[in-house]
Amino acid sequence: MSNRETQVGLKEVRQQVLAGTQVIQNLIPPTVSYTTEGNVLVIGPEDLARLAADKLSHMGKCAILANEAITSQDEAHLEKVMNAAEDVESFYNKLIELKGFLGQFQVKVENEDSNADLSVVAIRKAHFDLILDLSMSPCINLEMLPPGYFYVGQDEAKLADALAQLPDLIGEFDKPRYIKVNSEICAHSRNGNEGCNRCLNFCPADAIASVEKKIEIDPYLCHGAGSCTNACPTGAISYDLPTPQSMHNYLNKLVTRFRSQAQVAPVVLFHDIGKGAELITEQLAGDIIPVELEEITVASIDHWMSSLAWGARQILILNTDATAPTLTQMLNGELALANDILDEMGQPRRIQLITENHLIEAGADDLSELLTTSASWPVIVPAEFVATTKRETIFAAVDHLNEQAASVDTCLSQSNIPYGRVSVNTESCTLCMSCVATCPTGALTDGGDLPALHFVEQDCVQCGLCEAGCPEKVISLTPQVNFDKAARQERQTLHEEAPFECISCGTP
Repeated sequence: MSNRETQVGLKEVRQQVLAGTQVIQNLIPPTVSYTTEGNVLVIGPEDLARLAADKLSHMGKCAILANEAITSQDEAHLEKVMNAAEDVESFYNKLIELKGFLGQFQVKVENEDSNADLSVVAIRKAHFDLILDLSMSPCINLEMLPPGYFYVGQDEAKLADALAQLPDLIGEFDKPRYIKVNSEICAHSRNGNEGCNRCLNFCPADAIASVEKKIEIDPYLCHGAGSCTNACPTGAISYDLPTPQSMHNYLNKLVTRFRSQAQVAPVVLFHDIGKGAELITEQLAGDIIPVELEEITVASIDHWMSSLAWGARQILILNTDATAPTLTQMLNGELALANDILDEMGQPRRIQLITENHLIEAGADDLSELLTTSASWPVIVPAEFVATTKRETIFAAVDHLNEQAASVDTCLSQSNIPYGRVSVNTESCTLCMSCVATCPTGALTDGGDLPALHFVEQDCVQCGLCEAGCPEKVISLTPQVNFDKAARQERQTLHEEAPFECISCGTP
């Protein structure tokens, strides 16, 4: 059979598998609602702002915040500006703060000796519904801008696009509540001590905050990038559309069904729902299974590793110029760790980030070379484990992949990873159990009726809460990935003492 015929057959199998496999979704997903009357604030040079406002007469109330000098002194231009939006008032106050989202933008400006809400002054409303920003630099400096905020600068094409979209943003709108938080297993804070901050470092929409020592996600600002769920070591922050369990089940079925029907180990390609989806065409090699996500960071190391363990030969992640830089930074870090883990156990580096150039004609040879190389790698016998918690799923996949390679029992030491062990200076430890009280995952436990401190390495996320909460300061952390399954899962005794005996009856 020729290579062309083989590819046609693989594409037919892929089409059948994708058509017959669905992600099980919540039939009534949780949502948040935005309500707007179409009241717009236009920010920028007054001449450009006034010309733009002139095209918004079909909207609600409108106001202009002139924060930059006019762009042209041409007489014809100025006359056109003078005749534009004559009923729209301009304000020249200094902008102090702009925050919010569709239907709820708060704009504070300098007003004599204090600050004022511009919406109250300008349109007699508690807020603006929409912001059209023509400033040289955006007034909201985020990688993922809040819904209802249009930054166009002085780009005429972007302005035309924004003016076309604005009329559609009057009324009530629902958006998925992408993320949910389980504070019970969150490692951010316990008993006044601060621990894990991983999720706070990677949100490109600034939707995550620590409020009174608890992680909270603003669902109105959240774009569903998934970087927080990716970074969370305990699974306390999880994607809700689809749920982690649904995504794992979907990946398992895709890989298993494709292998069964095609007798070929597939390559799983994660891509986003936007620009990435536009690049997925019928020209895609037949042994690649595309998996569409809200953003590519929705899939994390547990999805990559489990897909490999279930029989995929390679994981590709399509990164485009539409991906926020923060997400790319995070992906590079997670990919480096995942491939270091594969390296340590003797597996090929099966997880790679590719760019849009790999999917266009100029770079197709590079992708073909990647696929040819991975086709020669040792075939993984599919694992039979079922995905449970994030933590258990990662280690189940790692252990299976290790068994399929060198079966090493070493430890991979790296800094700033959510895996590792706890050590205790037994000479100074009083067994007060403060560490047990602060441990969010149950990695540290007491001895029940006996004075003892026990530890299970697999459950430790290296959050540092035990170290911070120890009054004797006798606890230290060692970040590492332990490939010795038995040692990692066993309950170790870190410290124990003989119990005191009752002075009356002698019972311990």
